[in-house]
Amino acid sequence: MYLKRDTKKNFSNLNFWVQENEKVLISGKSGIGKSTLFKVLLGFETVDRGSVLFNKYKIAKEHIKTIRQQIFYLSQDIDLQNEKLKNLLDQIFEQNLNKNRIDQLTELLSLLELNNKILEQTTNELSGGERQRIGLLICFILNRPVWLLDEPTSALDNTMKKKIADYVLKQDKTVVIISHDAVWTAANKIKIERW
Repeated sequence: MYLKRDTKKNFSNLNFWVQENEKVLISGKSGIGKSTLFKVLLGFETVDRGSVLFNKYKIAKEHIKTIRQQIFYLSQDIDLQNEKLKNLLDQIFEQNLNKNRIDQLTELLSLLELNNKILEQTTNELSGGERQRIGLLICFILNRPVWLLDEPTSALDNTMKKKIADYVLKQDKTVVIISHDAVWTAANKIKIERW
């Protein structure tokens, strides 16, 4: 796979695959195209040469809706609509959810060390660490088979980082993580792709 933007090569001769339920950490210097790879997988960017497959489907316009329905993407910026968190979660439940996952909300809030009062706050009132944990909460509730997590623990303290890493790495999910946090490599349950 080859991708070039303006005068900068984001990646060249990139070739790797991820098996079902495998956990992969992508590591490397900032600015080399790690986040761009996620945009390629979601169909927001296209490669200049080569191909990208998702469950044997080529990432192309005719397949992208089906592909996106199987992926949860957590961006570095944790882009959340500015409204009361409870309303945001209700919308997500209505549009995407197997209803039995709603019952796990209290359990997941506890795992993420968030109390129910946070549901009454607007997303703009949340700290960086709270936004990150809310992004992870949505990921866990949606329960999609593939998780693309871009710096999912960067705003968290070390204890919470370990708790999140332990939880994520135990899931029967295909997970690709971009992170500079050592907590992911400490678990020895993850394949590392260095660029």
